[in-house]
Parts: sequence; structure tokens; C-alpha cells
Amino acid sequence: MTEEYEQNKTMAFTCIVCPVGCTLNVTVGEGNNIKVLGNKCPKGAEYALREVTNPQRYVQSTVVLLGSKTERRLPVKTDKPVPKDRIFDVVKEIRKVKVNAPVKVGDVVLEDVLGLGVNVIATRTVEE
Repeated sequence: MTEEYEQNKTMAFTCIVCPVGCTLNVTVGEGNNIKVLGNKCPKGAEYALREVTNPQRYVQSTVVLLGSKTERRLPVKTDKPVPKDRIFDVVKEIRKVKVNAPVKVGDVVLEDVLGLGVNVIATRTVEE
């Protein structure tokens, strides 16, 4: 687990895998045995386990865009989730990026950020 949890403590959070938004109750027992209650589908249990053992998030930001007459910034996002404890490090790297127009949706603007196997991609097409 990325964080240490008090044994036999129950944590409650909302599942974000689908629109239902189940309230999940997760108990970490002895030996880090994890019990999930409240999920209405198997995806909720999988999500809860990931949240307790290895929480990850997609990162969205903008980068400086050069050579465009209409846009100054380009929206970007990671193509895979990033470990939650590395988000600020990833954002620091994204802030260093400058991209030249033209750019198409899906173009990689930062490859393998921090060696995490995650690329940062453009989320908008911008002509010159």
C-alpha cells in the first residue's frame, strides 16, 4: 500500500467508476486484509482496492503554445493515470513545456514524463 492505514478502521468514499456513485466502505483488517462494502458492481470493489493500495489520477493542465495567432496556451492531459503521490512532480514537468503550432489532438507533447511510462498529450487541435 502507498499509505499506512490503521487496522480495523473503516474509510468511506464515493466510487467514481460509473455514474451511480456508490458509497464504498473499505475496512483494512489484520495483515492488510481489505474488505469492501457498498459497491453495486465488481468495478466498485476493484476501484476501492486501487484507491487503498495504489491511488492514481489523470492530470490535466495547459502548456505554452508558440506560433499560433489565436491561442496562447494548449490544453493537455496524461494518457494514463499517474500515482497520486507524483502528481505535483508531473505538473512541474508540464509547466516547463513549450509547444509550437500546429498541434493535433493526441500529439505527444511530453514523452514518458518522469520515467512513469505516461505521456502528456494535446487535447485540442490548433492551427498556426
